[in-house]
Amino acid sequence: MNFQRSMLAFFLVVLGASAVVFSQEPGPIRSSPAYAEVLLRKTQLQADLEAFLADYTEQNPKVIDLRNELTALNKSLEKIYAVRATETSKLTLALGKLIVEQGRLQTDLARLLRSYSNGHQEVKRARRRVETFEAAINEILK
Repeated sequence: MNFQRSMLAFFLVVLGASAVVFSQEPGPIRSSPAYAEVLLRKTQLQADLEAFLADYTEQNPKVIDLRNELTALNKSLEKIYAVRATETSKLTLALGKLIVEQGRLQTDLARLLRSYSNGHQEVKRARRRVETFEAAINEILK
């Protein structure tokens, strides 16, 4: 009898918590064009990663690149989440595109650094491109 009561109480708590979660409106950040753009790219990368992991190991350059880009996008999502609710108008599609492109550029830079030293001309160019996009993103978010 105690077991049945405990299980009933457990299910009521879970049901109540689910109702609260599902009844809430999406926040202004999660409904922004920037968040949607970054989420789209992140989802594409995750799907690609799952497909590659079926055939390749973690040491495969493509798997490494996908993980690098996912990490870059996750860091950028933290910046998006840090935007105050009163400033969500900054979270435009253009910002989302800047963030996605910066993630690609950071992946390119990481790929170059696997082959070349920090002082190599290609690495320097790639780093400048990343910094340019970072500056544009920071300009919008400040």
